[in-house]
Amino acid sequence: MKIVRAHALDSLGDYALEEAAVPEPGECEVRIRVAACGVGYVEALTALGRYQVKPPLPFTPGSELSGVIDALGSNVEGLAPGQRVMARATGAFAEYVLAKRGDVAPAPGPLSFEEAAGLRTNYETALHGLRDRARLEPGEQVLVFGAAGGTGVAAIQTAKAMGARVIAAASTEAKRAFARDQGADAVIDTEPEGWRDRLKEVSGGRVDVIFDPVCGPLFDAAFRSLSWRGRHLVVGFVGGPIPSLKSNLTLLKGAALVGVDLRQFLLHEPDVAERNFADLLEWLERGALKPPVGRVFPLGEFREALEYAFSGKGVAKTVVRVADL
Repeated sequence: MKIVRAHALDSLGDYALEEAAVPEPGECEVRIRVAACGVGYVEALTALGRYQVKPPLPFTPGSELSGVIDALGSNVEGLAPGQRVMARATGAFAEYVLAKRGDVAPAPGPLSFEEAAGLRTNYETALHGLRDRARLEPGEQVLVFGAAGGTGVAAIQTAKAMGARVIAAASTEAKRAFARDQGADAVIDTEPEGWRDRLKEVSGGRVDVIFDPVCGPLFDAAFRSLSWRGRHLVVGFVGGPIPSLKSNLTLLKGAALVGVDLRQFLLHEPDVAERNFADLLEWLERGALKPPVGRVFPLGEFREALEYAFSGKGVAKTVVRVADL
């Protein structure tokens, strides 16, 4: 099979398409013929060796995929060869990949392989942040940064499904229009000059929750704009250097700065994560969620896909198409 591998993490030039043996599934493992892989900023950051957790070498990118079950290991129940699935796995930039049974789920019928490849990480992050960390209530107002990106879009749709009003912050008119198409009730630019006044105008002076995968130059201004008992969710740092905040602001606002880490949530609270995922699938089936697909790259253009995801220029979830199944 073909697989993308790097034996060093100095640059994307370290990666190449190699030939490898098709892996054999072990106990409680599923072998999937990969159709598509979702690619986000974190995947690109990890591929460049710049993420907070360094992967072992040789390294193959890709942690979220869709495809068809090719073979089952022992003690795997509830799945069958030929079944369309979506999964979390290590090293999904490959024609075949092994995934643990608990990380594999049937792909909902309404979704294409490209849509299914971008569902789990973004939407599970959004729901964990908004439900478990922010305790979002119906009727509250949510400000979403990076609103046209994969995680931002998931936050818009998830917040709407939970009964909130959503303000989408994005850097260009095209991205703001895209965020509106995904369900945002209002939009705002990210030009720092006069930004708090513009936010007050579109929000009516009320911001209950901030969903922030950017944590960029507006971080401080956004926290200062929170309403009493507001919650600022720290989801990621796409915006550059990690910002700081004066701790007295949390006291003066009666507000909370709250971390959202899906990886640790899955490790520490698997039962809660499973319930969240079941709810996402229910909302998907009734049309409350519709994961959009961004730019799609063939496997041979994996470097371009990683560069594009890292650039922040695109909208929705970047996808690598591995095979037409």
